[in-house]
Amino acid sequence: MEFLQQNWYWAALAAASGSWLTVELIRGRGDKSQLSPVEATLLINREDAIVIDVREQGEYAQGHIPNARHIPAGDIERRSAELEKWKSQPLILCCTSGARSASAAAQLRKAGFDKVYNLRGGMMEWQKAGQPVSRKRK
Repeated sequence: MEFLQQNWYWAALAAASGSWLTVELIRGRGDKSQLSPVEATLLINREDAIVIDVREQGEYAQGHIPNARHIPAGDIERRSAELEKWKSQPLILCCTSGARSASAAAQLRKAGFDKVYNLRGGMMEWQKAGQPVSRKRK
């Protein structure tokens, strides 16, 4: 008990981080359309998932997931016919943080695409997980 009184800030930090992890775990279980970098890699390798990078050209050129197709978020609706050839395959959408790709994924679901996933945390999480990055144009 004396230890906790003298080190209350460490105990508070441990409680806060534990709560945050629990909330993230619960939130992540409810939405199966959100993939971690590892889950995305498994889907790419096992089911030939197509990665679509929805960032702007300059962001894409700085580095993207290998073999990712580049279709900026603003062009998703206009270029949905181009995506029709992949309608039966899983599509993984990514951006910098996962926000733009989440809204682009919602657009594709409305257009009738069933197997649409969002890379949770986007390229930031992808790189943090140590996954490969390419600068080649696809």
